[in-house]
Formats: sequence, C-alpha cells, structure tokens
Amino acid sequence: MDKFADFDRGPNPIDRHVGLRIRMRRKELGVSQEKLAESIGLTFQQIQKYERAANRVSASKLWEMARALSTSVAYFYEGLAGETAQPAAPRESARDFLLTPEGMELASAFPRIGEARVRRKILELVRAMGEEDGSAAS
Repeated sequence: MDKFADFDRGPNPIDRHVGLRIRMRRKELGVSQEKLAESIGLTFQQIQKYERAANRVSASKLWEMARALSTSVAYFYEGLAGETAQPAAPRESARDFLLTPEGMELASAFPRIGEARVRRKILELVRAMGEEDGSAAS
C-alpha cells in the first residue's frame, strides 16, 4: 500500500464537519473571525484554517472555542452520530450553502415571506432553475 495514498484525499470529513459547525455557531452569534481569534489567543487566519478544515483543531482549542461561543464541545460534533468518515453527503452541501453569505441571507429572508403560496412558488422556481443548471452541466 502506498504510504502517500491518503495525501490527495483532502480534509477528513469529521474535521470538515467540526470546521463547519465552528463557522455556523460563530455566524449565529454574529462573531467575526477576528473577535473569536482574539478571545482564544489566535490569529483570524488560524480560525479560517479551522473552519475550512485546512488545520485540525486541538482538543484544548476546541474547548476554548466552545467557551468563547457559549456552547458545549459536543455542539461541534452534532450530526455525526453513527456516521463514519465518508465523503460528504448531499446534506453537507446544503449546510455549506447555508454558511455562505447568500445562503445566510436567503435563510433569514425566506421565513419573512408571509404567504405560503408565494413561498411555494419561489421554491418551485428554485427547483426549476436547479434542474436546468443540472442538465446543462451533464
């Protein structure tokens, strides 16, 4: 077996999940990367690396991060129960989208649409546009 076989695989899915959960919690609280970094004695670039899973978070830093973000360490692992380190599932790509500026804005604006009929029409439009993009990419 090639000792470098794992080198090209990218971040471990669990590290990626933890990074996404860090970002999600930080954004929920409206905390900047700079402010979080300062509160735990790091640079904002290190927080970026943790969120992208470019670097793994040590147990001690995860503990400090949980305290700084007013949550438990377990929060960062929620959603992993029973999963193994496998490639990202489709629901993770939805989570990735919700963590983008557009996703966050859409998630906050959509519930403000009062009429259920209008929300359904918007959903139909988005589905149709997604199918159109999917067939063009094939």
